[in-house]
This record gives sequence, C-alpha cells and structure tokens, in this order.
Amino acid sequence: MRHLTAASVGLLGAFALTACTTTDPYTGQQVRNNTGTGVLAGALGGAALGYLTNTNKSSEGRKNALIGAGVGALAGGAAGNYMDRQQAELRQQLAGTGVDVTRQGDNIILNMPGDVTFAVDQSDIQPRFYTVLDDVARTINAYPQTLVDVIGHADSTGAAAYNQALSERRAGSVANYLVSRGRVMPDRLFVAGRGINEPRATNATPEGRAQNRRVEIILRPLTN
Repeated sequence: MRHLTAASVGLLGAFALTACTTTDPYTGQQVRNNTGTGVLAGALGGAALGYLTNTNKSSEGRKNALIGAGVGALAGGAAGNYMDRQQAELRQQLAGTGVDVTRQGDNIILNMPGDVTFAVDQSDIQPRFYTVLDDVARTINAYPQTLVDVIGHADSTGAAAYNQALSERRAGSVANYLVSRGRVMPDRLFVAGRGINEPRATNATPEGRAQNRRVEIILRPLTN
C-alpha cells in the first residue's frame, strides 16, 4: 500500500500506540514510531501500519514518499527564504496563544506547553486549543515542502516509563488532530515521545516542570 486516499484519511480513529521501532531523524536513535502505530492503525489495520512505518522511518523515507506524491524538494538556497515566510505566518497566527515560535537554522520549532495544550496528566487536547492547531495545520498545508516532526515531552514527576507513555500519547493526539481534522498529509509526519529525556528547564521547581511538559512541532524543509 503506497498511497492513502482522501476517504481513507477520513477514517482516522483514535491512536492505538502499539509499539513500532523507527529511526529518529535528529538523533539516529531507535524510538517508537507512533505515526505508524497510531494515526491509521485503528482505522486501516496492518496495511496502513506497514505503509506509514516504511515511509516515516527516516527523513529520506519521507522525502521519497513526498516526491512520489508529486511534492518536489527545495533547492538548498531556496530553503531559507521558504522557511522565513512560513515562520512569519506562524508568528502572526500564534501571537498570544502561549505557543513559542523559534528558529534553529532552517528549522522552525513550535513549543506547545502542556498547560496550554492538555489538562494535567491527560493526553486529550483541550478544546480551546483546537483553533491553534487549526491555524498550524493551515500553514503547514500552505507549505507542502515542509516535513513535520511531532515530539512529546514530560517532566520527571512519577515513573519514567509512565511519563514516556504519556509523552507518546500527547504527541500522538496532536499528530492525529493535524491529520484527521487539519488534513495534513500523513507522509509528512514523524511522531515520537521523548519522556523525561530532554528537559528544557530544571525539574526541581514547579515552573521548570511546567516548561518540560510540552509537545514540540518541528518543521523542516524538504531539500535535495
């Protein structure tokens, strides 16, 4: 199964989160891939699971899938301007929402604190955050040559294994919304949870833990 129809995307269900291993495009480490095991597993079964696992296991896999779908890669020199325009739109749309828009090279990082996105110890997106994700999805769809990584994080309160699972569920909820409600092409997504492993601040204070409970959407240009 190499392509998903619009009707198939419309069948997206809740995330199943059955474990599946893939390669993190940033660290090279083996991590659970919740795009393959969640976005479409419940609705489309094993065929979609294998499809998404194959195409999202690396940046190269996603690139090949998008090129196969008719999305051309950017020339190296064009990527900076392309991401500049995308960043400007996102900053305008997300001003005052609590979402930070930062830049690392050609990558754009949307930091979504847990207290904005989710209730405490929950992975269901708070309804007041739907409009924010709608804006994000619209911009992502307007820039089809962008790869989308959705990464969940947690603070160190409680067992590490529990926080790892919670970070995965939260990342999965955001990715599922972008695909099912925002109509973002699944081939573009990499979804993972990092648990307590990448804190932004100290876990010794309530303020620090609040910063560590988050989902990040990392936008990267599709280049040659």
